[in-house]
Amino acid sequence: MSKVLGVLGGMGPAATVAFLARVQALTPAQGDQDHIRVIADINPKVPDRNRQPDAAERTLGQMAMRLRDAGAQVLAMPCNTAHAQAAGIRKVGLPFIDMIAETTAAAIAGGARKIGVLATPGGEALYTRSLQATGARIVRLTGSDREAFMACIYAVKRGDVGEAPRAEMRRLAAALVAAGAEAVIAGCTEVPLLLEAGDVSAPLVDSAEVLAAACVKACA
Repeated sequence: MSKVLGVLGGMGPAATVAFLARVQALTPAQGDQDHIRVIADINPKVPDRNRQPDAAERTLGQMAMRLRDAGAQVLAMPCNTAHAQAAGIRKVGLPFIDMIAETTAAAIAGGARKIGVLATPGGEALYTRSLQATGARIVRLTGSDREAFMACIYAVKRGDVGEAPRAEMRRLAAALVAAGAEAVIAGCTEVPLLLEAGDVSAPLVDSAEVLAAACVKACA
């Protein structure tokens, strides 16, 4: 029997919708009944994960509890940054698929040891610890490129996925490769809405795709 997937979403909404589409696309199915049942809480009102971490953790814990009570058996959250507050989710006692751990494993599986990360400051900190625990080295954006990255993320959040933010995200990925990255992690779920594998000269590891595949494996 397949398991019911509970998704803590809304951080941001467009990224969550894209993630759900990935889960559907990756599920081996011949008809409706073969797909995974998903209960999603797309909640864009989660407090800012960087500025209000304690409030965010409380809200995420409440969301996880409601998903569990609604019938979810496995939990996932397509937001890298919010994994810093995952303790509140784990308290409800359901299996929680760790996006950071899954993406780290996927990034090093191809043999890369210097890995670039496109992520918010909070997400970057999580990937730094995770990658270093494997012996890999992280390659970060520096200087004004860090602000440029966040500007791209907020462009997606306000609905702008046009050529300007796409070109800027391509430039930022290229900067990581020029700095020695042997692979690049799309460590914010807005990144793949602007950047495709063919846009990067090194392997691109899409954290949303990795999480979706892990959800299918756990639930299908």
